Amino acid sequence: MMKFIADIFCWVFFTVLAFSCKKNNNPNTDNPLPEDTTTVRPVTDPPVAATIDFFLNNWQAKTFSAPEYSEGVVPSAATSNIVTVDASAIITKIPGSITGHNANTWMTPMTDQPLFMNHITNLHPQIIRWPAGSASDMYFWNQPEGAAPADAPSQLMNANGTLQNAGYWYGKINNNWSASTDQYYQMRQQSGNNEGIITINYGYARYGTSDNPVAAAAHLAADWVRYDNGRTKYWEIGNESYGDWEAGYRIDVSKNKDGQPEYLTGKLYGQHFKVFADSMRKAAAEIGKTIYIGAVTYESATEAWQTNTVKTWNQTMIPELAGANDFYIVHNYFTPYQTNSNAETILNAALTVPEKMMQFVTSQIQTLGGTVKPVALTEWNMFATGSKQQVSNISGVFATIVLGETIKNKYGLAARWDLLNGWSNGDDHGLFSDGNEPDIPKWTPRPSFYYMYFFQKLLGDRLVPVNISGSNNIKAYASTFNSGQINATLVNTGTTATMVEIKWKNFKAGNRFYWYSLEGGNDNGEFSRKVSINGNSTTLGAGGPENYSSIKSMSASTANGVKVTVPAHGVVVLAIDKK
Repeated sequence: MMKFIADIFCWVFFTVLAFSCKKNNNPNTDNPLPEDTTTVRPVTDPPVAATIDFFLNNWQAKTFSAPEYSEGVVPSAATSNIVTVDASAIITKIPGSITGHNANTWMTPMTDQPLFMNHITNLHPQIIRWPAGSASDMYFWNQPEGAAPADAPSQLMNANGTLQNAGYWYGKINNNWSASTDQYYQMRQQSGNNEGIITINYGYARYGTSDNPVAAAAHLAADWVRYDNGRTKYWEIGNESYGDWEAGYRIDVSKNKDGQPEYLTGKLYGQHFKVFADSMRKAAAEIGKTIYIGAVTYESATEAWQTNTVKTWNQTMIPELAGANDFYIVHNYFTPYQTNSNAETILNAALTVPEKMMQFVTSQIQTLGGTVKPVALTEWNMFATGSKQQVSNISGVFATIVLGETIKNKYGLAARWDLLNGWSNGDDHGLFSDGNEPDIPKWTPRPSFYYMYFFQKLLGDRLVPVNISGSNNIKAYASTFNSGQINATLVNTGTTATMVEIKWKNFKAGNRFYWYSLEGGNDNGEFSRKVSINGNSTTLGAGGPENYSSIKSMSASTANGVKVTVPAHGVVVLAIDKK
């Protein structure tokens, strides 16, 4: 009997010991989620997408540094809203050129504006486009103010055939309201060596009155490449050249000397593109630099009311290019033109348009015999007007989604239009106030600035997939750091604050997670002009906290899981430390 009791005792002892050892082998007892007990798959980067390609040449791995924090409160209730991040399934490395912005010639000399320089340095958008949108096709980068070339006519023909004052822009200027070409370069350098993308004057090849206006315009572009001397890798030939609003769309044929037609076509643009590209590449080779040159492409299916130039642009341009371009350029303003769109329409456009646009453009390229190359979204914003949508908190949420979707759909570059514009009672694309907004000082950041700043602050270097269950209002984008941590940006497109739990695969969480919560105020209906970050806002009637760059993150232990409340029409940007 005593031996039987001893045998039972030994069996119980070793069974308990084995269970204890098994329990203690759990690699993450602080957060014993089922995923933490699985083997972590090694990370393998996928092949670089053709639609990104050389825009990843300067890709840099990121190391996560935990921000200063205040202890936050984690919701204790259970939730069915789950975002699961797979840290090993890499979608793409993230190009730094995806967080770009558009500068323009009328936004002061820039470098003499300390508020602007502080904000743009903090934001560090990586890419800053120049000199403007449509004004690029009337820009003479190396001419003093008022000194247009002799073959640039004093009047240009508009879409209805009327001649009007040309209104050229010049690169060699010195005044207090606009910037010179050199000041653009200085701004880039002084704000942290941001890269650039330059749009050269294609319109001059059309409206120029010399014997060979295409050669003259190409020579002007090549001289800019020489002067640039490798400071800029990315170049665009023309702005929205297919548009009837663009200089060069329609010309006065009585003044043209090389037999060009009155209206521009995609085929003619393609022919001219090759002349420009040849001259510019030869100039780059002379100085030992490499440049990449983009061709203007129409971004969506055309409609019956549009001009024949637009309707036939891609189908005549792409075959004519025959691969002479390095990348394709698209622009998109997402929402219905000059329509008082509501928040739901705006946010849905951000969620759907980038994918549709990429599918359309790559399909057009392949159908028309071209080769898929990088796609650069060099202007994006919204057309919504009438309720101050463009300067609102919703514009910030919209910007967050656009950034996430452009990365997800593998664009090589994206640049928001623009840094400074005109108040126009709130129909203002500017990232900063222009000073005409009542009671709002010039260079006050709009809500979009804060959303883009914090999106970038905790963004890793590789995009990874998420699986979302529960609320249809929750959208998410996730990334990993080369140093091992994970990031998730949670977007709430709904009108009610929503609790979300983060889970993961192929990741072992450390002790803490960190987050910033962004939301609008109670002013102006669903289009609040304010934003708060972790409860910090502004005493002004618009904008956000002045101390945004020093606001502490919220942080909590991962021991009981990672849960946050995402504000209505708001965003939470978070990072989870590794074990």
